[in-house]
Amino acid sequence: MKKCIRLLEKTQIILGFAFLTVFFLVIMLQIVTRYMGISVIWTEEVANYSFIWAIFMGASVMVNRREHFSFDLLLRKLKDKSRLILCFVNDFLLIIFNSVIFLLGMQVVVEFWNYTWATIPEMKMGYVWLAVPIMSGSMVVYSIAHLVNHIHSWKAKEVLQ
Repeated sequence: MKKCIRLLEKTQIILGFAFLTVFFLVIMLQIVTRYMGISVIWTEEVANYSFIWAIFMGASVMVNRREHFSFDLLLRKLKDKSRLILCFVNDFLLIIFNSVIFLLGMQVVVEFWNYTWATIPEMKMGYVWLAVPIMSGSMVVYSIAHLVNHIHSWKAKEVLQ
């Protein structure tokens, strides 16, 4: 399971990096063309949507690495089983929340799939909205993996006592 988690995380990092690169290059193109007096209308839309994908992929990876901003005062005060219970509850709540986001995200993808971009009519909005269920689905997978680790830690602590 750890191998699959690492592969998923690496894939999301690569996707996030690729979309950030697209974002940067398109913004640079926009700057250069505006300086030259040429208006390239599709750059704003491509920059916005690539940035959305990059952020959502990065947010998911941060859930796996537990590197999001957090208030950890209570977590630092608790010891052993109390701390493990709090982590377990947090991950369980994340699973519930992200499952709801996944289901709602899928509804949005289906609803807006055939809508097209304003500047590039060949592109469908469904591809943009697909970032939501991918992000939330991977967050569920990461949180389940954390939950399993908490259960293993709990069992290990019981064996040691």
